[in-house]
Amino acid sequence: MTPRTVDALELHAVPRVLLLGSYPPRECGIATFTHDIVTSFDRAFGSKSDVIAIDEPGGESRRYPREVVARLSEQDRYNYREIARFINNHPAQLLNIQHEYGLFGGERGEWLCDLIEEVKKPVVVTLHTVLPDPDETMLRVTRKLCQRADKVVSLSGTGCELLRTVYGIDASRLALIHHGVPDVPFQPTDAAKASFGIGQRLVISTFGLINRGKGLEYAIQAMREVVKRHPEALYLILGETHPVVRRHEGESYRESLHQMVRDYGLQNNVQLIDKYLDFDELVTYLAATDIYLTPYLNPVQIVSGTLAYAVGCGKAVVSTPYLYAEELLAHGRGFLCEFRDAGSIADRLLTLLDDPSLRRATERRAYRFGRQMTWPHVARRYGELFLELAPPSHVELVTSA
Repeated sequence: MTPRTVDALELHAVPRVLLLGSYPPRECGIATFTHDIVTSFDRAFGSKSDVIAIDEPGGESRRYPREVVARLSEQDRYNYREIARFINNHPAQLLNIQHEYGLFGGERGEWLCDLIEEVKKPVVVTLHTVLPDPDETMLRVTRKLCQRADKVVSLSGTGCELLRTVYGIDASRLALIHHGVPDVPFQPTDAAKASFGIGQRLVISTFGLINRGKGLEYAIQAMREVVKRHPEALYLILGETHPVVRRHEGESYRESLHQMVRDYGLQNNVQLIDKYLDFDELVTYLAATDIYLTPYLNPVQIVSGTLAYAVGCGKAVVSTPYLYAEELLAHGRGFLCEFRDAGSIADRLLTLLDDPSLRRATERRAYRFGRQMTWPHVARRYGELFLELAPPSHVELVTSA
């Protein structure tokens, strides 16, 4: 038989995949990501992937869609071995774990190691957090996960480099697959703005689950300077408070932001929209956005789904220089500002607001880079990786160029 490239394989040749991760209706970034991977992969290959959803304490009563075939109880250590047996008996040929340390029980989520040790089929671990200065336990747990996995996916080049140099993971075990983004056309903001009834105001936006690490107070302070030159500017803070934060401190952070808006007299220029956005709403708000802003406070954040979406949709971005932002916004794809510095944020926003041609050029560079991050492209990359680890016996594979 003549060898074929992966690109030439029939759609039915991809292995059946079982995914382990949080899943909607749970409200968290990993849940959204897992759903998007399942949807895009199955759409690309005509396959049917199944999901094992992770339940946090209190989430046991959650009702999942039919693709969820089992549930892992985060704080039930015995359940990890039960789920490993379920995985081994399931007809899927491969397991993909969407990994975040806080999703799994034990110190630094080490109970997941128990599960992986028992699984008898190929395992791909997608790491959503890779810290540059891990503590001893995190280093040990991460190394154990990576050494047991057949392949480790990082969502950024910086993550791959850290895994190789800090964690000592062999480069042959690593794969870079970008965070997926919507595959949308590059278009003007007029129609989307009209749908929200905001006319031709200059729109700055931030979206995602709200917590104190987002640095939104500095963005609101920055708007005091922005509106002096651009009174038509509108800053939209889109998203509800993170459920974990809400359980521990209620809405105190959101209420403090509302108070700042009132104190600064910015009620006409800053709006907090307390809603968990579905996909269509999110994309429409991004389509209406002139500048996307991430004033996040964590300098070692290695991935941001919201920033990825903004770049993929061709938005001009202003961001603090956390690791993922430095990588994604390099080469003129966006502008970096200082951490915890309202003046620096205002300066970068005004640079883009004052110069529409610079804003357009930045948008185009971001959009071009984002084409490699669209969900169809990401699905294809996962398909190639899964085929490498679980090739169909009747087809001889060679790596595509």
